[in-house]
Amino acid sequence: MINKIETNRLILRPLEVADAAAFFKMDSNVNVHKYLWNKPVNNIQETLNVIDFVAKQYKEHQIGRFAVILKDTNQFMGWAGLKYNTEKINNKQFFYDIGYRLDEEFWGNGYATEASIAWLNYGFNEMNINIINAGAHADNLASNKILQKIGMTAVEQYLDDGVLWNWYTIKNKL
Repeated sequence: MINKIETNRLILRPLEVADAAAFFKMDSNVNVHKYLWNKPVNNIQETLNVIDFVAKQYKEHQIGRFAVILKDTNQFMGWAGLKYNTEKINNKQFFYDIGYRLDEEFWGNGYATEASIAWLNYGFNEMNINIINAGAHADNLASNKILQKIGMTAVEQYLDDGVLWNWYTIKNKL
């Protein structure tokens, strides 16, 4: 598994227990969870459980969400990356998706787009993935815009627990 990707402004590296406090700060923010069923985390143990879950994904699938670190300050900004999904989402199973979540103070600066482009390049060029998917809450205009900006196409909509989501795909052009 790769242990670091660098872009002009970002370092993408595996999540660590040392990220827990900043990760908890992000995931306890109600604005960050506005389009995630409005369920921010309530205690740091929930965050540690997520970090542990992602560490298992690294071992099982050689990929998972990575910490997004701002190069200039070495600040944890959130996470981004590819995930191999074994659970059913939108009646699909066993597929790669791209995702991101940044703390609110970092929104609107192109960081999620920059990280996502790096992950698409890695997924297509290094992992030889044929198709990468993504889901975005239909009302989350910023997230939908990012997915479109990185070249993904909305191909359908689906309901998940009563919430309407847009389903995106992008194919490897190699």
